[in-house]
Parts: sequence; C-alpha cells; structure tokens
Amino acid sequence: QVQLVESGGGLVQAGDSLRLSCQVSGPTLGSYSIGWFRQAPGSEREFIANIKWSGVKTYPEDSVKGRFAISRDNPRDTVYLQKDDLSPDDTAIYYCAAIYRGDLRNWTQYNYWGRGTQVTVSS
Repeated sequence: QVQLVESGGGLVQAGDSLRLSCQVSGPTLGSYSIGWFRQAPGSEREFIANIKWSGVKTYPEDSVKGRFAISRDNPRDTVYLQKDDLSPDDTAIYYCAAIYRGDLRNWTQYNYWGRGTQVTVSS
C-alpha cells in the first residue's frame, strides 16, 4: 500500500551537513506517518524522528532528540531528514518507514520500509 525510496546518502566529511529524502507513494499513503531510522554495523536500529502529514513531529525521548530535523513537502509526497555537523558516529544505513498505528519510536511497529541509503562520514 505504501512504497518508500530513500535518496541523498553517500560519502561525506565530518562537519558537513546532509539532507536525506524519502519519496512516498501509494494509494493509501495519507493514512500513514513517516519515520526515519538508522542502523550502524553491530548496533540496534535507532529511532530518529517521525512526522505526520499534518506536520506533527515526534523525536526520541533520549539524548538523540534535537540533533536531527525532520520535515515534509506534502505536494511532492516527500519527507526530509536534515543533519548538520556530521560526525563519524553518524555513519549508518538510514531508512524511512511508514506506520499506520502503534508506537512511533519502535521500529517493529512500522508497516513498510524503504531499502535504505548508506551514509558514511569520514574524518
């Protein structure tokens, strides 16, 4: 019902800024909010942010909150993730995903996933 395609990843240097895009499509996409997650090798999948089509945003309850900015362009059915001052610790595969109902911070609650985009931050 929902298809998601991430783009914008690649090799960047520490201190750079990066904006990732998630193009969303499908006949029922309006019934889902969109979240961003990341997963580094050997680490658990980490919640970054979620945004509803109304613009309501959800961030983590831990220290990750405030380090990322999520936004959306409704006419383009696109959700963005902005990060400034990147560090090597930001190296991970970044995923966008769609959720109909459930805990927005829990990746197991999401219904559809993109294939991910690799972000590699060098020193």
